[in-house]
Amino acid sequence: MNVNTVWAAYFSATDTTKTLVTRVAQELSRRSGAPLQTFDFTPPQARTQPKTFAPGDLVVFGTPVYAGRVPNLLIKYVASIQGQGALAVPIVCYGNRNYDDALMELHNTLEAGGLRTLAAGAFSCQHAFSQTQAAGRPDASDLTIASGFAYQIAQKLAALPSLEALSPVSVSGNDPLGPYYTPRDRHGNPINILKVKPKTSQDCTECGLCAEECPLGSIDAQDPKVTLGPCMKCNRCVRLCPQGAKFFDDPNYLYHKEELEAQFSFPRREPEVFL
Repeated sequence: MNVNTVWAAYFSATDTTKTLVTRVAQELSRRSGAPLQTFDFTPPQARTQPKTFAPGDLVVFGTPVYAGRVPNLLIKYVASIQGQGALAVPIVCYGNRNYDDALMELHNTLEAGGLRTLAAGAFSCQHAFSQTQAAGRPDASDLTIASGFAYQIAQKLAALPSLEALSPVSVSGNDPLGPYYTPRDRHGNPINILKVKPKTSQDCTECGLCAEECPLGSIDAQDPKVTLGPCMKCNRCVRLCPQGAKFFDDPNYLYHKEELEAQFSFPRREPEVFL
């Protein structure tokens, strides 16, 4: 089958999903000879209208994994995307714990929106909360595997006689989907961090970068010390602040972060691909 356009489509607050999706899409573009376009739906203004793809498009579509699922504040937008028979490669990036049902959820949502899943992947990437959990990933080994994955996709595509001959790729996960992962303390009690928001130190110069870059548009542009709307704990503001003024100090958040680092920094989880 021929491809008209390869798309790198992603939500990527800390650039790890962007890095992986872009590598796969670039390699598919090179091998197919089709032009590469990018759809970065991390900024809130990119999600004001549903995205429509076209027949002949090949969409490498990536999201992070939050609590074992596609982020709950993002899934409604993903479900609004119109595929119109375009091919899709769903990819999820998780922080070395587990991707649980996230890949199944993304796969099913894209299929329901009219995209045809050709292949899929799950990659361990540096956790948004942490500087040590899966630190530096995707690394050179991950990106080599991503390039090889693209080669396998290109081979599958070349052998496909028609779109009608394509069955949805089988992926790991529960269907129906299981519940979101619930962090717990050492006594088994659930830890709730849903309403936790970042704090701002006196080092803030009110440059406004955090407000400009917040994927939910929740940080007040007039007073960036204030988070007006919901927070998905993506840590984009923490990572981007040039003064290091953004931080989280909620005890439950810090406990959960420390437990994740203690339990899931090792062993290294290797990429999984589905074809």
